[in-house]
Amino acid sequence: MSPYSRDLAPASAKLFSDPQEKPPAGVHVANIDGAARGNPGPASYAVVMRDPSGKVVLELAKRLGRETNNVAEYYALIAALDFALNNGVKALRIRSDSELLVRQMQGRYKVKSADLKPLHERAGKMSRQLAYFAIEHVRREMNCDADALANLALDSGNVHNSAHGSDTAAASASAPAKTAPQSHSKRQKLRARFVRGVLVPNEPLDLPEGTEVSLDLRVEGKEPE
Repeated sequence: MSPYSRDLAPASAKLFSDPQEKPPAGVHVANIDGAARGNPGPASYAVVMRDPSGKVVLELAKRLGRETNNVAEYYALIAALDFALNNGVKALRIRSDSELLVRQMQGRYKVKSADLKPLHERAGKMSRQLAYFAIEHVRREMNCDADALANLALDSGNVHNSAHGSDTAAASASAPAKTAPQSHSKRQKLRARFVRGVLVPNEPLDLPEGTEVSLDLRVEGKEPE
């Protein structure tokens, strides 16, 4: 019996494109992975995306702060979707060795974790902007490229961000490192939640390690004390 069987969603839950269906032409395939040591502990995520010919068009890995592996898996998914939406990818198939992530995105498992709900909602909205989206569970040995990249980022603490192919893709993938604030400030609006004494952004932040950030807090739902 699956360890997540108690979290099964109703049979009527919406499924995205069935991985078993014959996909349209021009599908990009992204292997994603999230890692955490301690769970929660130091975490990272990685994406390896290939175009329809099998050529690697994106290798992305980034270290996070203290997170669970499930949160890191969602960060990887959102990063893959973000690249696709910003680089004209209309059809995307995700491959992940996280059964929980895949089944939640397919609507087969409920999302009960407060940490995962906003990430799941964001990934769902992004995926619906594609003409075709499928997500499938694969064995870990079939996800070795993304797994190795995630662990490399975790070990080194560095961001690995490399796009291949079109100029548009390369510019998009390298943008975060180039736009990091140096001698000037840059305002950016974001939403976050307060979890176990830590503010957790609802979406990945493309900021270099050590970036200083000023916060003007507005607490929703109640007046700040």
